[in-house]
Amino acid sequence: MKEVTASELKALLDSGQAIQIIDVRESYEYEAANIGGELIPLSTIGDSADRIRRDIPVVVHCKAGMRSAAAIYELEARHGFTNLHNLKGGILAYANDIDPTLQVI
Repeated sequence: MKEVTASELKALLDSGQAIQIIDVRESYEYEAANIGGELIPLSTIGDSADRIRRDIPVVVHCKAGMRSAAAIYELEARHGFTNLHNLKGGILAYANDIDPTLQVI
């Protein structure tokens, strides 16, 4: 599975490169803290595959990296995605390394 670190994601965002960020946490987690991704909870990921782009890099994240890894596995195995990257350490790593003001629950 391809991964990006929080620092690599921040560099991608700062560069202006076209990417899509998918947040697979639950809505209450997203409302507490998010990094601007599109919310698609893990339980709905298979039914929402048409909302995920195939033509640009897509970074999938959750709180710590486990749910996003499961989402990527499902999307690759069942829907043939090849452009997905897991945010290593999830939003916890992003809060720790990039934006300590994020109040992750």
